[in-house]
Amino acid sequence: MHSASIEPPFDEDTHAFYRDVLTTLRDEGVPFLLGGGYAMRHWTGISRDSKDLDLFVTEEDCPRALAVMRARGYLTTTPFPHWLSKIYWEDLYVDVIFNSGNGLTRVDSLWFEHAVDGRLLGVPVKICPAEETVWSKSFVIERERCDAADVAHLLRARGDTLDWDRLLARFGDHRRVLFAHLVLFGFIYPGEAHKVPRRVLDELYANLSNEQPPADDDLCKGTLLSRAQFLVDLERWGYRDARTALGVMRESAVDIWTAAIADSKPR
Repeated sequence: MHSASIEPPFDEDTHAFYRDVLTTLRDEGVPFLLGGGYAMRHWTGISRDSKDLDLFVTEEDCPRALAVMRARGYLTTTPFPHWLSKIYWEDLYVDVIFNSGNGLTRVDSLWFEHAVDGRLLGVPVKICPAEETVWSKSFVIERERCDAADVAHLLRARGDTLDWDRLLARFGDHRRVLFAHLVLFGFIYPGEAHKVPRRVLDELYANLSNEQPPADDDLCKGTLLSRAQFLVDLERWGYRDARTALGVMRESAVDIWTAAIADSKPR
């Protein structure tokens, strides 16, 4: 894929802040990827008003990324130690992402190995791969935010060229989630359904058909899709939280992530 330029319609102060963050990280040798709305624009051509910049790093590189930005004079915080840090300048900020809110889609070397070239504000950048973007967005089904449309648009734009074997491997034991999105894709775009290889659908259906009943029936995986909408299952009906039961999040991280729900509700 050719290097693409992704120029956002922001004011000059915002441009200067973003450009300084990008060039500082590059100059200091901190590997990062461009994600969020800019990655969506690159992969799908869809433009939308992005209120911040999403940079993806490995968890190991995150402390160094924050340190070089503090040395540059910026404020940094880590509001959610299991997945997200921030770089601030006045009322502007950049999200530094190394996992996902549910703890499932950790940024690792494969993100970087399969990243593609682009440019933002004249700065050469690497853009998150389409496969990892589908993977991370597939688990975002909150009441206030649902990324199912993003997944469908990515499949429409890139289904013909996706590395489907890598995508299947990414979902691992959670392939039902991918299957659900692929079924919805065929509903949303009947004329584009061929972009999902038949062998992928057959494999996912076979996996579903051959699933064995779980040893226990008190596990709720809904919390991997929404941090808020399945709390009733845990608090009232006694289900176990898949985030901690499967070891993808610690209790302390769940508590911090849950406490922040009030801040995400529309006002």
